[in-house]
Amino acid sequence: MAAKVRPEAALRHVGMRRLQCKPFWVLLRETVSSTDSPVVGVLMGSSSDWETLQHAAAILAEFGVPHECRVVSAHRMPDDMFVYAQDAAGRGLKALIAGAGGAAHLPGMLAAKTVVPVLGVPVASRHLQGVDSLHSIVQMPKGVPVATFAIGAAGAANAALFAVAMLANHDAALRERLETYRAAQTAAARAMTQELK
Repeated sequence: MAAKVRPEAALRHVGMRRLQCKPFWVLLRETVSSTDSPVVGVLMGSSSDWETLQHAAAILAEFGVPHECRVVSAHRMPDDMFVYAQDAAGRGLKALIAGAGGAAHLPGMLAAKTVVPVLGVPVASRHLQGVDSLHSIVQMPKGVPVATFAIGAAGAANAALFAVAMLANHDAALRERLETYRAAQTAAARAMTQELK
């Protein structure tokens, strides 16, 4: 059982703080600077998707999960995308978080080329607010699964938490951090009643 912690301290420690917006390339450089080999890939079709996918990277960083962030466009960089997917398992990657908007082919195409689990994040689009992205990612044919999350920042954060939970099955220290995170969420939610008085 996780030790009792003050909710605000735990939430601060594991990523519930407000993200600071920095330029994409600065954040990208920071997220790939780890000396550990990445176990999670955070992929996006365009640098504009970073506004959403940075929430996944922030959660992984807060839990101390080695990861890398890359732009790999399904339509403009198909060969690069295929090589990345084909090499993923051999490089030790355990999960791929892939965000895309519009036609949103990136998660499904990655899943078609690797057995590493792919966690799809629909990115909100200009005209259909991400509903098109959600339908594209979630409607994979039988036999080529993509775990699909909510549209936008919440989906990106949950995809990262899902990856953390998968990894925690084989990492006791990571499981303890996840249990602490969950306990802090519960404590914070219970404390909300006091705000009504």
